[in-house]
Amino acid sequence: MQKIAENVFVETEFRGCNVGFVVTEAGVVMIDTPYIPRDAVKWRDEVAKHGTVRYLINTEPHGDHFTGNYFFEGTIIAHEGTRQAVLDASVEQLKEYLKQIDPESLDLVDKFNYRLPTITLSQRLTLYLGSHTFQLINLPGHTEFQLAVYIPEESVVFTSDNVFGRVQAWLHQALPYEWLESLKKIEGMEAKTLVPGHGQICGRNYIPEMSAFIQSWIDAVKAAIDKGMTLEEAQDKVSLLDRYPMQAGAEARANMLQRMNVARLYEVLKK
Repeated sequence: MQKIAENVFVETEFRGCNVGFVVTEAGVVMIDTPYIPRDAVKWRDEVAKHGTVRYLINTEPHGDHFTGNYFFEGTIIAHEGTRQAVLDASVEQLKEYLKQIDPESLDLVDKFNYRLPTITLSQRLTLYLGSHTFQLINLPGHTEFQLAVYIPEESVVFTSDNVFGRVQAWLHQALPYEWLESLKKIEGMEAKTLVPGHGQICGRNYIPEMSAFIQSWIDAVKAAIDKGMTLEEAQDKVSLLDRYPMQAGAEARANMLQRMNVARLYEVLKK
């Protein structure tokens, strides 16, 4: 666990997304939860040392951000689209996945259910707790429903998966041009520290590099389309795997990531 500001703590080593919490005078606000149940229990014990969880913010609609909700107290806040994703999530699929990647967690999900957000937003929401302000802002990109969480008192913004800190980015549900615009908005926030959805903690000076990577994806797939490649040909030939490593634990999914990314961009750019 890293302490990245006076009252902000982050863990970047769990399988799945980066998770964090902010300690306020009136309790703890968490941002996302660990995907693997054993990690969630460890994180729950760590967070409990700092106070009672009052609120839990889910920043996007992918399971690695909200599956761990089950293990925590507190009111859950998310985008309306993320709430629908939680409603649609399958407990049986989760259990089958855990059998493959972490069978030791299965005992922890015997009575598992997905905890739903009870407060939702479409564009913006501001939460005040103690002397802290949490600005939740919908910034489409990685998905339509991405939230950035900006805490001005700590000069920290949790970017969710609109920023990948020097690891491969997933574009399988991307809105690529909106993503580039959202990165500009993040860069314009007066935050000293960015907590990406995956990868290394960084500063705003990383945003041009992240933007360039998304633009490289757009350019590579557009070039394949302009050459008359079919989707299958583009999936076979377009690869940016040499740019960044896969996140630890996801190496075996590299080829799948490439093919999914190409498929999504091909769909968007072909229109």
